[in-house]
Amino acid sequence: MSLYSTEQTVFFVDDDAALRAANVQTLELGGLKVEAFADASAMLPRIATDFSGVVVTDIRMPGMDGLELRAAIHAIDPDIPVILITGHADVAMAVRALHDGAFDFLAKPFASDHLLGAVRRALAHRGLILDNRRLTATVAAIDSPLIGESPAMQRLRETIAQLAQADIDVLIEGETGTGKELVAHMLHRQSRRSAASLVAVNCAALPHDLAEAELFGSDLVDRATGKRGQAGRIRSAHRGTLFLDEIDTMHAGVQAKLLRVIEEREVQPIGASEPEPVDLRIVAATKIDLMDAVRGGAFREDLYYRLHVVKLRIPALRERRGDIPQTFAYFLGEAAEKMGRTGFQIGDAVRRHLVEHDWPGNVRELKNFAYSVVLDLPTDAPLAGMSDTAPLGERIRNFEAAIIRDTLCETHGDIAATVVRLKIPRKTLYDKLNRHGIDPKAYRT
Repeated sequence: MSLYSTEQTVFFVDDDAALRAANVQTLELGGLKVEAFADASAMLPRIATDFSGVVVTDIRMPGMDGLELRAAIHAIDPDIPVILITGHADVAMAVRALHDGAFDFLAKPFASDHLLGAVRRALAHRGLILDNRRLTATVAAIDSPLIGESPAMQRLRETIAQLAQADIDVLIEGETGTGKELVAHMLHRQSRRSAASLVAVNCAALPHDLAEAELFGSDLVDRATGKRGQAGRIRSAHRGTLFLDEIDTMHAGVQAKLLRVIEEREVQPIGASEPEPVDLRIVAATKIDLMDAVRGGAFREDLYYRLHVVKLRIPALRERRGDIPQTFAYFLGEAAEKMGRTGFQIGDAVRRHLVEHDWPGNVRELKNFAYSVVLDLPTDAPLAGMSDTAPLGERIRNFEAAIIRDTLCETHGDIAATVVRLKIPRKTLYDKLNRHGIDPKAYRT
C-alpha cells in the first residue's frame, strides 16, 4: 500500500474485444480501477513519469505490439510495471522481455486469480516506487544526512559508499537515535537498486498474530470481501531493499521463516502452494549487540550469521563529541528555517549543556534540543544548574573549545570572521585550534 492517497489505475490493452471485456471485468470485480484500450497508440499518450498505475498488454496486436509498447513505456519511465499476456508460442519471447525489464507475464489461458495476483503485486510495487521518489526528493538538498567530520564519521560514510555497490546483506548496530534508518536509506540510494523501493519494517511494531501475513503476504481469499490477501512486505521489496529495523525483537516463529527467505531468496505467502522467488537486499538494524541475544536464546544463531554478512556500527554521539557543534548548528538552521525564527541567541547555558551532556538519545535528542532552543521552549535539560565532577581546568578547556566550534559554525569556518567575533589575535586562535584538535575546514560550506 502506498503512503500517499494517489488512486492507482490499471491500463489494459488488447485488440480482442471479447477477451478485453472479460479481463477488465475480472479486474473490476477484484476491486481495481481499470481503463481499457483496443490498441497501444491510444494508450501511450496517457503514460507519464507520474503515472501511478500499471499496464497489462497483449503481445500480439496490429500496429505497435506489446513488446514495442513495453519498450516505449520503459523509455518514459523504466519503473512503470508492464505485465505481458502471451500465447504459448511467445513464452520464450516473454521471458526475454522479463530480462529487459517487464514486470511479469501471463501465458494464455490463465486463471483470473493469477491475473489479479500479478496486477496487485505490480500496483504495490509501483506505489512503493513513487513513495520512495517522494521521500528521496525531501532529502535531495542534503549531500549526506550523516553530519560530522570526525574520523569515525568519515570512515562510516566511506564504508557505506563501498557496501552500497557490493549488493550484500548488511547488519547495522547502533544505539537509539544514532541514525540507523538513515544509514539504511543511504545504502539503498547509493546502490544499483535505487530505482526500486526500500521497504521499511519496524519489527517491534509488528503484532505477533499479524506478523507473518504482514511480512510474507497471504494468498488466502477473504470470505467477507472476496478479495485476496496482501502482497506482504517481502514481495513488495522485490528488486529493491528490505529494511528490518529492531530485528532483535522479531518473534522466534517469524525468525524461522525469515531464515528461508535469506537462504533461498524465495518467499511462500500464507495459503500459497509453492514459494515465489524474490530479488532483494536485506538490511537489518538492532540497537543491541545481537550476539548477546543469541547467547540469551532470544535470537536464532543461524539467522544471526545469515544477516551478519557485514556488520556496520554507528558510533554514539558521546564517542564523537567534536561533531556535536556542527551537528547542532545544522539542526538550528533547519529549525529556524522551518519555524521562521531569526535573531534567537545561544546562551552560555546552552553551550555548557552541549559540552557536558552525554546525549543518551544521540542525534535524535540533539535535534530535539536544537528545536527547543530555537522555539525558546522549556527542556528537560537542567541548563542553569548542572553539576559536574570534572576538574575546573578540564571544564574550562571544554567550554572554550565549545565556544570556538560554535563560532566556526556561525562563520562557516572563516578564520578572519572568527577572529573578529572572538576578539583574539589570529595566532592565538591557531594555537587554540591546535590545542583542542579543531579543524576549521570541517566547518566550511
